[in-house]
Amino acid sequence: MTLSVLVPSSVVREAEDKREATRKLGYVARAATVFRADRLVVFPDREGENRWGGEFVETVLRYAATPPYLRKEVWGHRDELQYVGVLPPLLVSSTTGSESNGSGSLQQGIVTEVGPEGRVRVNCGLQHPVSLYAPSDTELKEGERVAIRISSREPVRARIVDEPVPGFSIARTDLEEAIGRSDAGVTIATSRYGESLTVPRLAELTPRIEREGATVAFGSPGRGLPDILGVDAEEVTVEPSDGPGFDLWLNTIPRQGSEVVRTEEAMFASLASLTLTE
Repeated sequence: MTLSVLVPSSVVREAEDKREATRKLGYVARAATVFRADRLVVFPDREGENRWGGEFVETVLRYAATPPYLRKEVWGHRDELQYVGVLPPLLVSSTTGSESNGSGSLQQGIVTEVGPEGRVRVNCGLQHPVSLYAPSDTELKEGERVAIRISSREPVRARIVDEPVPGFSIARTDLEEAIGRSDAGVTIATSRYGESLTVPRLAELTPRIEREGATVAFGSPGRGLPDILGVDAEEVTVEPSDGPGFDLWLNTIPRQGSEVVRTEEAMFASLASLTLTE
């Protein structure tokens, strides 16, 4: 299944400083990694933003999603990345296979040089960049990211493949566009005002999510999705008259004991239930 997670550009609105904002985004990225999200989307909530808005949120999340061995080459020095040392490691599970069929481990690489005769030099986490043949139907450019299958590290045997790399992609787009994608699957808005997620309801929902995939949207602390979308909180269990239409509005923490559940906390609690298998 395909899993997309949507967070607002105001996700760090309550952070006291840039260091705390960066740390918070690290746990947003951790949640996306733990539950194998394919896509993490930042949608605009400019009214709710504080000092750090969509560009900061997107940049830090992109940095967090970049493998450590590529970060220096991809990012260099940027003001938004001042405190990235506090980011927790994502430790994305690599896809592995047997050497006998040439599958090996799947890693992300970046093209550092385009050479003659269809060869490119790629940094992919090995001791040195490696020279590989580009696929015959692909024209690669310097700085482009590619998926690399490594079947042996000593001696090096690797090839560029047309596959998604481990981890998740980052996008910044409107909420309507994100839930309108052809692969959006079941679109779910999380809110304390939504329908309570019970065991029987989850049993009905799980097979559908496994079959169709899901897109799950979250609000920000003190500013939930009804506020962001400008809809009446009392109307969210039915089709709201304004804003994008979700398939479901769910309260995934029906016994909430805190007045405010932070976005990263809601992500862990919600995705743990919604990604259960039969």
